[in-house]
Amino acid sequence: MNVQQPKGGKPDSNTQVRQVGKALRKVYANLLDTSDLAAKYTGEDFENRRTSRALAAQAVRIVTGFSPGEAAATVIDGDLDQGIDAIAVVEGAKPHVYLVQSKWSPEGKAKGDRQAVFELLAGFRLIDEENFAPFNPRGRRLAEYAKSVMDQGTVPVTQVVVMMRPDMPGEGFIQAIKNGEDEFNRYGPVLDNRIILAPEVWASVRADQVPEPVVLTAELFPWFGMGSDALYESYQGVVDAEQVADWAKHGTNLFNLNIRKPLGRTPINNSLIATLTEEPANFWYYNNGITVLCDRVEKVERSARAPQQKPLMLTLHNASVVNGAQTVRAVAEALEKEDATAEAKISVRIIVTHAAKEFASDTTRATNRQNSVGERDFVALDPIQGDILDEMRAELGLEYGVQRSEVELPEESGCTVVDAAVALACAHADSQYAARIALTLDPLWERGSQGVYDVLFRPRPGVYLLWNAVQVLREVRRCLLDLRKRYEGRAAALTEHGTYLLAHLVFRLLDTEGIDEPDTKLTWAEEAKVQTKEIVQRLLPVTIQVIDELSERRPQIRAVCSDADRCREVTERVIEAMVQGKNGSAADAYRRARPTRKRRRPNAVQVLVDKRILNEGEPLTLSTAYPLEAEALKGWLAGDPRRSRATWTNHRTKPVVWTADGQQYSPSGLITHMWKLAEWADRPTANQGTARWVTSSGDTLADLAWRTLGNLEEPDESDESGPSE
Repeated sequence: MNVQQPKGGKPDSNTQVRQVGKALRKVYANLLDTSDLAAKYTGEDFENRRTSRALAAQAVRIVTGFSPGEAAATVIDGDLDQGIDAIAVVEGAKPHVYLVQSKWSPEGKAKGDRQAVFELLAGFRLIDEENFAPFNPRGRRLAEYAKSVMDQGTVPVTQVVVMMRPDMPGEGFIQAIKNGEDEFNRYGPVLDNRIILAPEVWASVRADQVPEPVVLTAELFPWFGMGSDALYESYQGVVDAEQVADWAKHGTNLFNLNIRKPLGRTPINNSLIATLTEEPANFWYYNNGITVLCDRVEKVERSARAPQQKPLMLTLHNASVVNGAQTVRAVAEALEKEDATAEAKISVRIIVTHAAKEFASDTTRATNRQNSVGERDFVALDPIQGDILDEMRAELGLEYGVQRSEVELPEESGCTVVDAAVALACAHADSQYAARIALTLDPLWERGSQGVYDVLFRPRPGVYLLWNAVQVLREVRRCLLDLRKRYEGRAAALTEHGTYLLAHLVFRLLDTEGIDEPDTKLTWAEEAKVQTKEIVQRLLPVTIQVIDELSERRPQIRAVCSDADRCREVTERVIEAMVQGKNGSAADAYRRARPTRKRRRPNAVQVLVDKRILNEGEPLTLSTAYPLEAEALKGWLAGDPRRSRATWTNHRTKPVVWTADGQQYSPSGLITHMWKLAEWADRPTANQGTARWVTSSGDTLADLAWRTLGNLEEPDESDESGPSE
């Protein structure tokens, strides 16, 4: 399959209408009164009429700045609305009345109806003449309110027509509006108009999805600033811990420009917290500080003659911490534990970028040149990833995790850039990309003509292609996890080392013609997942037979799956065999027939630590694959979301840092500790902890250790046991 990707820029009108409709239904679902519609309409008719009301409310928001709830309260659409769908009144120093008429079209082809203009003008005449009786009850109240404001003086009235179409309506429609205005403006300007088209509505709903800009206050002392000769206005100084803890209350929005969010309780972060709670006076000496970028700044100097001898108060607009996210989180956590942390001082550097995006990205990149930061983290600075994030929310209502974080997205909530990159690599027509990531995912982030990243993300992939590909890859993983129990030896090794090759083959065998077609019901993905299960069951034995026939020496599975040339050869042979309906009889030799003596494998934790398979701070989540355990812990885990999360540290005996308390445990030791805290009366006497902690790739620690053992030896038919803890 060739990955066809859309160009950047503003989407076409059909896409705009689809995204607007989805956003309006989500925002106003519980805010609009639709009881009268439910009594008359069903199905698509009901949805279109409800969306038309939501469109009227959104138009009110555009012209007034009202909240969604306030805008919804202005809607009077329905029987006896007198041609007006919403009446919005703005009071204050500059009162204004808006009469809104909404024209929704699911095809983006709303018509400019002159008769509708005449009806709106007729409704305005009723208000002007104080003839409120013809309106429905809500319309009557709002019409009276509007008239009471209009009587305060020369209050402007604007007829707002919002139309889901990309271009202006015909001249006849425009002339009808202006003729009506002439009637009311004979003795001075009172009535004007505003026509809102689909692009403006689309821009407004997309703006609603952008997090609110963060505004921080910072009191620096001592401090110094770069003078007027500096390229960018900037300040450096010292703040106290309480200020930084207040910043942390903004949550992850505070780190929107950073390459990653706080990583939770890693050993380094634990060390920060220990210093803050035990040696707060020394923290300034030990810590590199925090770098904050902002669009603009307001400053208050306490002295005109000698400003630097007094504290400097700054208000930072659209602020983002681009270096020091772990410090911010550590300060907030430490202050919760120990009041003495308030004595700590933190060095802060503030740069005012005036929204210069390229400079902001360059600064973020430069301030994060540390050994613990990889190329995967810098992907967060690519504007293409921000565009994908916006599109995922607008089109599918899903989240897209670009920054590395301590919290992994649940599968039903969306996917990460890692999920997307792996899926796109497998879906690519060339099997080399599946081969290049078989041993490590690092090649995904390589840039340039020979790199994988630009092949996958330039031009930008459409979100339907991306999400559908992720769904297929996840289904392949699930199928292989199930099949792994049925096979041993080389076939079992293929389920471990050949995930991406097999996923590539699945994409080649699926009908992918509609994979990138817009379909909010995700019909393609649902059908593809059913087909994937059938394909994988046939594919595994055929693929192992083809690999076994490559040469008399029967090459190592791991070596084949990571070799681009061999993968191409295997792919073509397997596709040919599958199309001809052949089955893989050789795989029968690898079917698990009877229990055999288990052989002790190397310790799983030691394998992962020795080979440095996981990065420091890699997020871990508690597996739900054990039904009795999951049911027993469900209530206890719900009491604190941190209880089901942990991070990895490369420690040979206690590599799991529990997010709930920040302490290090062995995988099994932590599970036993959690069972005890949850007061699970029927808990077992032992557990395999490495099988209960899941990484961001979906693998358990035991899975990863098993896969890593391919470096040491190829599993054979008699070796069934997994790695021990």
